[in-house]
Amino acid sequence: MLDESLNKASVIEAPHMIDVVFELDGTSVPESYPFALWSEVVRCLPWIKNEVNAGILPLRGSASGEQLLLSKRTKLVLRVPTELAVQTNQLSGQRLDVDGAILVVGKGRQRELQAATTLHAYLVESNLGEIEFLADMKQKLQAMNISCNLICDKYRQVRSVKQTLTGYGLVLHDLKLPASLTIQSIGLGGKRHLGCGMFVPFKAISGLD
Repeated sequence: MLDESLNKASVIEAPHMIDVVFELDGTSVPESYPFALWSEVVRCLPWIKNEVNAGILPLRGSASGEQLLLSKRTKLVLRVPTELAVQTNQLSGQRLDVDGAILVVGKGRQRELQAATTLHAYLVESNLGEIEFLADMKQKLQAMNISCNLICDKYRQVRSVKQTLTGYGLVLHDLKLPASLTIQSIGLGGKRHLGCGMFVPFKAISGLD
C-alpha cells in the first residue's frame, strides 16, 4: 500500500495502464525488430494503434551481431489501458513474422504496474545531444509536477531500411511512488508503440546496459 502521506495531488492524473505479459517462443529477432513487431501486433490487434499510451516493452535478450538472441525467459509485454487488457487475449496463439523471424505468442497474464523509487527506460526518443536531452527531460518532468534525479544511460540507435530511432536510456531515481506510477503510465518522449519512453522498476543505479 502506498504511503498515504505522499501528496497524490502533486502529479497529474494518469490513465490506468496495465502490462499484459505473454509467453514467447522464438530464438532471435533482428536488432531492428521494434518496427516489424509493432506492425504484426497491430495486424492481430488493430485497435491498439489508436491508443496513445499503449506500446510494447523492449524485448529482453542478448545482442549478437545484428540479432537479438532470445531466451526461454523472454516475454512479449504489452502496456495497455486496463479496460482493454482482456482484448489482448486475441494475441495468444498468433505467429508473428518479424522480418523473417517467427515468434509464437503463448498465454498472457495481467501484471499491475509496480510503484518504485527508481525507474529505467531502455530508450527515450530524442535527436538532441546528451546535455540538451537531460535538460529537455527535466523540463518535461517539471511540466508534470514530478521531481526526481536523472541519470543518462547509453546513446542508442535502432535502424531499419525505412526508419530510424535515436535516443538515450534514462534512469529516474528518488521518485515519489505516485509519480512513479504516473511516469510508467504516460512515459516520456514519443514512439511509445515502439517501446520508447517506457519505464520499468530498476533495482540498481550502477551497471547500466
